[in-house]
Amino acid sequence: MSNGHRPTVLVTGTSGFVGRRLVPLLARNGWVVRRAVRTPPQDANDVAIDTLGPTTDWREAVAGVDAVVHLAARVHHQKEEHAIELYHNVNVAGTLHLARSAIDAGVRNFVFVSTILVHGRSNNGRPPFREDDTLTPRGLYGMSKAAAEAGLSELVAGSGMKVTVVRPPMIYGAGAKGNFALLEKAVKRGVPLPLANIHNRRAFLSVENLTSFILHRLERPTQGFDVFLVADSEQVSTPQFIERLAHAAHTSPRLFWMPAPLLSTLLKASGRSEANDSLLGSLELDLSKLATSGWRPPLSLDDGLKLALSQ
Repeated sequence: MSNGHRPTVLVTGTSGFVGRRLVPLLARNGWVVRRAVRTPPQDANDVAIDTLGPTTDWREAVAGVDAVVHLAARVHHQKEEHAIELYHNVNVAGTLHLARSAIDAGVRNFVFVSTILVHGRSNNGRPPFREDDTLTPRGLYGMSKAAAEAGLSELVAGSGMKVTVVRPPMIYGAGAKGNFALLEKAVKRGVPLPLANIHNRRAFLSVENLTSFILHRLERPTQGFDVFLVADSEQVSTPQFIERLAHAAHTSPRLFWMPAPLLSTLLKASGRSEANDSLLGSLELDLSKLATSGWRPPLSLDDGLKLALSQ
């Protein structure tokens, strides 16, 4: 099934933030990378896939493949909250159809990047999230990923294909979008932020650590269906993260005090309820299972932030 002595891996979502870093890492570590692309193939190993859904023809893409890493997904956009069918077709039905195609082709290993949102946006007042918690997903994106995980668990039972589900928190790195990009811009511009008195605890994950873990699971698959919460070793408060980000940017953070209830009210009034959770709430993960996996994050939080701002 492999290309000579080099195993072959099909990767979806290769043009995305994580995919752009994963592909060269896999290639450097001896994998033949077959990219599923929507644009015309630029490499002999590329395979054109016009869409990701329940009717996608994956036969050419999975033929002769040892492993699949599924990164592609419809991510959350506030203006698409009504598009339940779109999220289902891409994130649930599309994922399960790819997995069935991989099983039919004899693929041995499947890595699915899910999201910590299958647990919810915060664990305020609760213990740190664990892999075996009952899932309480928030939003269409989180619900679609939880449904895909459940479908994969049923699908692969007795199939011989090993599945690893990765649930990352906020992923940061050079070129990251979303909240990290907003914080980076604010810190570099010296924008005062009313977060000095926030005493939460949150997990973060550098994109380099995420891709390192994916490589680890490709090389060391274990049981048939396995789930991991993956994060940097350190979990810190929002103001601590901003302070570390400012240090990496060679500047000083400008944090000031505002009563948390008032700040929460202002965020909700501005339509930023998600920012309310991600800035003020806690998102603490129990990483004890990750510690037994044989993998260690190659980058510390400080190293990850320095790398994110140096590129």
